[in-house]
Amino acid sequence: MAEKEEEGSKKFDYEQTLIYGNYKRDLGKWAKFQARTIKKEKRDIGHTEVKPNTGIGAYIERFIYIRDVIFQKIGEDWIFLALLGVVMAILSFTMDFIIEKCQAAKFWLYQELAFSPPLQYFAWVSYTLLFILFAVGFSHLVSPQACGSGIPEMKTILRGVVLKEFLTFRTLISKVVGLCSSLGSTLPIGKEGPFVHIASIVATLLGKLTTFKGIYENESRRTEMLAAACAVGVAATFAAPIGAVCGAVTLRMLAIWFKNEATLTAVFKTNLRTDFPFDVLELVVFAVMGVLCGLAGALFILFHRKIVLFTRRHRRVTDFLQKNRFIYPGLVTLVISSLTFPLGLGQFFAGELTSKQAINELFSNITWTTGQAEGLRDEEIISHWKHGSTNIYVNLCIFVVFNVSIEYMKH
Repeated sequence: MAEKEEEGSKKFDYEQTLIYGNYKRDLGKWAKFQARTIKKEKRDIGHTEVKPNTGIGAYIERFIYIRDVIFQKIGEDWIFLALLGVVMAILSFTMDFIIEKCQAAKFWLYQELAFSPPLQYFAWVSYTLLFILFAVGFSHLVSPQACGSGIPEMKTILRGVVLKEFLTFRTLISKVVGLCSSLGSTLPIGKEGPFVHIASIVATLLGKLTTFKGIYENESRRTEMLAAACAVGVAATFAAPIGAVCGAVTLRMLAIWFKNEATLTAVFKTNLRTDFPFDVLELVVFAVMGVLCGLAGALFILFHRKIVLFTRRHRRVTDFLQKNRFIYPGLVTLVISSLTFPLGLGQFFAGELTSKQAINELFSNITWTTGQAEGLRDEEIISHWKHGSTNIYVNLCIFVVFNVSIEYMKH
């Protein structure tokens, strides 16, 4: 121990005496000497040659450098939104492809059994029932949070409420598989709400990546990105980016309230010629249609509210259906598939068409009431909605009543 103290004293030019001890050098000069020594050592370290990375390490460093430059020039939010749009576009295309193949398989099976109408009915009903029951079971086993539309829950989250396990990877898998199975059954089910939910989950998962960690940790920015994800979900559903932005504005108004004024300018102007302008009588008909549709929408909401209140008052029925989750979807599927059977009631409102095909034909630019088609395509469209015992107006009324009734049964 004494030897160590003696070595330390020599190192710092400190001499121990009997009383206090004293330094041989001035402390100020000693501090400057030590500072010069440390600076020289750092300079020597800086001149040492660093071997450049080769192989995979060089590519990784180059990628990181390019990424940092892009993030610095463009911005982290823009990269995040662009990546979100690309991922949702790929996911939407893949899901639409799978759904289309599943629907085509059902119609192919129906046509192959044309020799036996009872077998056609059995295949028509059992195919739809199998897909719906699989979607129900898979969603409840993997993630029950995937059940339902998704838009009401996203409105709740955007208002600051935390819903547990609602934006996880398990919920994404459950939502995607369940939606593909449900739509593949050819039931008239919409996908706007589920796609809003899916886009929000994808945005949350991307925000958890190391690159976009700042977006996920900042609560305000995270909420804004979720609102943008809702718009991406709507755009992926209808291929309508402008309409999707308007839908996102209805969900989240902070982008407008934070500004003094909002201005909308057209990107380009158009001047389309009108060879056949509308008559005055047509404008009156359009106005009457708008009023009638508005009243019909109000009545729909009123009756839907009564149904919801009825189910809430009868807790026994609700508890029974929740415990036996396959009964209600199975019954609804059985009724709907039986009504849409093309050889039954479905022959009056194009039961052999999917919802997308029916809407496309309703927007076709042909005159249905004449019963005369200009081509094979027009003749095929008219044949789907024409029946010998009724006229086109009766069939369209049946189609409207049927779809409205389905909406009540689904809720």
